[in-house]
Amino acid sequence: MSIANNKKAFHDYFIEDQIEAGLVLEGWEVKAIRAGRVQLKEAYIHWKKGAFYLVGSHITALPEASTHVKPDPVRQRKLLLKQSEINKLIGKVERSGYTLVPLNLHYARGKIKMDMGLAKGKKQHDKRQASKEKDWQREKQRIMKNV
Repeated sequence: MSIANNKKAFHDYFIEDQIEAGLVLEGWEVKAIRAGRVQLKEAYIHWKKGAFYLVGSHITALPEASTHVKPDPVRQRKLLLKQSEINKLIGKVERSGYTLVPLNLHYARGKIKMDMGLAKGKKQHDKRQASKEKDWQREKQRIMKNV
């Protein structure tokens, strides 16, 4: 079941590979995510000190869930990956043009997981072409429905 999607990632990037990762979260963050108060729009994934971190995601604290803690809604959150996955991703990210972007947050067996994509940036003309294809598919469906 999906919690939050990053639609902007599919608009701005060609997604070549998807990997599922866990997140290191605090208690107030889990409650806020379960309430749907999370945003991945401007988020990205950064490699630092031997681990990948989710940077720029915004989790708004619930007023009743964080009375004794001073919550930081945009703090960096560590991603939980196996060492083999980390090594594979480092090799691909080090090449030019590749980046890691968060795609969505979802539940997996009661835990909050994140899908991240190995992506290559789109140029402006690629975005226009994708928009034209999407419009054509929509128009084609409309025509087929009326026939």
